[in-house]
This record gives sequence, C-alpha cells and structure tokens, in this order.
Amino acid sequence: MVETHIYRMMEQEWGSSFMRRAIAIARHGMTAGNGGPFGAVVVQNGIIVGEGWNQVLSLSDPTAHGEMMAIRDACRRLGTHVLEGCDLFTTGEPCPMCLGAIYWSRIRSVYYGFGVDRAASIGFDDAFFYQQLHLSPEARSVPCRQLLAQEAETLVLEYVAMPNRMSY
Repeated sequence: MVETHIYRMMEQEWGSSFMRRAIAIARHGMTAGNGGPFGAVVVQNGIIVGEGWNQVLSLSDPTAHGEMMAIRDACRRLGTHVLEGCDLFTTGEPCPMCLGAIYWSRIRSVYYGFGVDRAASIGFDDAFFYQQLHLSPEARSVPCRQLLAQEAETLVLEYVAMPNRMSY
C-alpha cells in the first residue's frame, strides 16, 4: 500500500512540470488569439518530444487542437506515426477527434486538467460530440449514410493485395 502511494506521489510530481508546460503554451496561444485554452505536450522517457496549442482560429483549421498539434509535432520530430511509450499532458480532457488521434498514435497515457463538462461551460462542443457518438450514424445531427459500398470495397481488396503495403 505504501509503495503505491509513493509511486502516485512521484508520478504526480513528475507530471506536474509537463502539465505546467502545457498550461504555459496554452496561455501563450490563447492570449495571442490563436484559439481556446488548450495546450499539450507529448513526453517520451521524461523528455518533451512534441508541443502544441490550440490554433483553430489562427490557422482556420478546425482540427488544429492542442493535442493534435502536439501529436503532429512529436511524430514529425521522431519520424514516425507511432508514439508507443509516450504520454500526453493536456490542459483539457481530449475531444473525440483528439482521442481518436491518441489511440491511432498509440500514446500510452493521457493526463488532463479540466474535463469536457467544464469545456462545455465555456462554449466548447466536446460533450455534445461524445453524445453524438452514442447514436446510430443515421440519427446523428450530421447524418452519415453509406454510398457506393461495392465500389469502395474494391479499394480494400486492392490494398490487401499490395505486396509491400505498410502496416499501421
């Protein structure tokens, strides 16, 4: 029991500096008018390998969330799309898009500051998006419908048949 408590204290102290860096870059981007209060860092073996802050407004890019920018930065710096063994420190709980990128990149763990309910209270749609994911594709506020499934299936078959295709 004592060892677990010590481990948690060390983890909290260790992570605090990374979370403070995420907060600092979020504040910088926010006050510069880049976007909301979102910043993130990707850490590998105790070293920051990627940083990002919300740049949705400055880049006119709805995908330029802090987590997305940090993941892109880490992947570029490390020369890979796989971030196994890396941890993400982010000021706000990741939205579904960012969570998808976290899973796709194989990030090991996520530490966040405020939750999606708090983000919703200041005008961010994260909670709504999470609710939409529980609905069938046709029932969502942006309906999704399958079209030309047979023709699209040929792409899958062509991909499977590629002898030197890269694995994800």
